[in-house]
Amino acid sequence: MTQNTYANNTAESVMSGVGDESRRPRPRTGPLAGVKIADFCWMGVGAVATRLLADFGADVIKIENRKRLDMPRRLPIYKGDVRSYGNEDPNPDPNKGGLFNNYSRNKLGITVDMADPRGRELVVELIEHCGIVTENFAPGVMEKWNLTYPDLREIRDDVIFARMSGFGHSGPQAHYRSYGPVVQAVSGLSFNSGLPGREPSGWGLSYMDNQAAYYNSAGLLLAIYQRMLTGQGTEVDVSAVEAGIGLLGSDLLDTLVNDRPGRRADYPRGNRLEYPDAAPHGVYPAAGDDQWVAIAVFSDDEWQALRTAMDDPAWTAEERFATIPARIANQDDLDKRIGEWSRGRDKHDVMTLLQNAGVTAAAVQNAMDLVEHDPQIAERGTFFELDHPVIGPALFEGFPGRFGTSRPDNWRSAPLLGEDNAYVFGELLGRDADTLAQLSAEGVI
Repeated sequence: MTQNTYANNTAESVMSGVGDESRRPRPRTGPLAGVKIADFCWMGVGAVATRLLADFGADVIKIENRKRLDMPRRLPIYKGDVRSYGNEDPNPDPNKGGLFNNYSRNKLGITVDMADPRGRELVVELIEHCGIVTENFAPGVMEKWNLTYPDLREIRDDVIFARMSGFGHSGPQAHYRSYGPVVQAVSGLSFNSGLPGREPSGWGLSYMDNQAAYYNSAGLLLAIYQRMLTGQGTEVDVSAVEAGIGLLGSDLLDTLVNDRPGRRADYPRGNRLEYPDAAPHGVYPAAGDDQWVAIAVFSDDEWQALRTAMDDPAWTAEERFATIPARIANQDDLDKRIGEWSRGRDKHDVMTLLQNAGVTAAAVQNAMDLVEHDPQIAERGTFFELDHPVIGPALFEGFPGRFGTSRPDNWRSAPLLGEDNAYVFGELLGRDADTLAQLSAEGVI
């Protein structure tokens, strides 16, 4: 796509939001109201981290370059236009990307060309105004712009600089490039994933982007709290690989204290549990195409409850299924029998039946189940709706917790490309309308 095409698409999109007072920046509410962030983050590991702060009242000002669109603006998912990754719209409206809309809700958005000295000057003023800078670029980008922590302290002595990367910004591999599956591989998570006796398995999604993002959020919040107490800023350097190591759990402990390898003939266990003993323990077929239900039985009392719920089929009275050790010794046949019982039943009906009988069980839900059918998620209000000038109404997954005295401030969907240029450069940084018009015409903003 050419720059002009971006500009044309953007102009059309922005016009669709013109005059909508609900999208005009306003004072935020929530525990982080008054916190201001100059946000260079773009992919999930950074964008999700700053989104959490934006959800709770921080003014997160997302900085983009309209000459090089953020990847989440270009990637599917597009509403009403089903495509796979790798099959992106070659000429996308930069405001229709669903992933960007998800990552950037509640944020402000500006565009600036950092290669132009006038653009860099605006960003330096913005950093002085905000006092917090976040980024998750490939190694070397902030250094190229002379925006390292010592540089930023020249702009504002108490600045907080939060850096979010795959390998961290020190050490022999600090310059390596990464994305979620790379992080999952290097941190040991892929090695411990998969079925017994099979090769390591990928996870199919960049889960570490999201998981590491919450460590980045925590690092930012700790730095903000420290500055409140001491008046001093700091540099935060979070490594997604190190965040992944923390997810290895007891397997890492076993390696550290027993030198036991993390992959062996009986591990990983697939759907079966290593400890404590449990049988049946697995995922079983349910009625319908690709429908499943998870069942876990940890005691003989639970086994009796399961038998009663199943109307005591004759095979459950066999001696080889009478105790946990016996059921574990005969797990293959036990799983086959349980699957024969569950196969013709609705997964949600099985979940309700067994939970009411005191047996741990759950429908294996897909995304549609969560959005449209799950009564618990509906009651908790996990999903909420925001309107968008281009995408229209869309659902978002909210923060998975409730506070007694505050709530998320979900005030606006993601910014259109450059939507808040006039507010940020004009009202916050004091540029007049003629100057902004000239900077826009010359491609600086």
